[in-house]
Amino acid sequence: MLQPAAKLQRKSVNTSIDSKLIEEAKALGINMSRAAEQGIAKAISAEKTRRWQEENKAAIESSNDYVKRNGLPLAKYRLF
Repeated sequence: MLQPAAKLQRKSVNTSIDSKLIEEAKALGINMSRAAEQGIAKAISAEKTRRWQEENKAAIESSNDYVKRNGLPLAKYRLF
């Protein structure tokens, strides 16, 4: 998640963006810097999730196998 704007340290970067997207964003009043930040933050989050899942794949599969064989632990205490 992004920090509040007052606490962010900004850095200028050069990037290439499809000119049609730039035209549409301007026409719609979209702040391209903020939209880019949000998109990059979302991509970072997705990649961190993907890597975590890959790193923990064996443990997740082992846990899922256990539940398939034995059911959920403490299932008899569930109220739903």
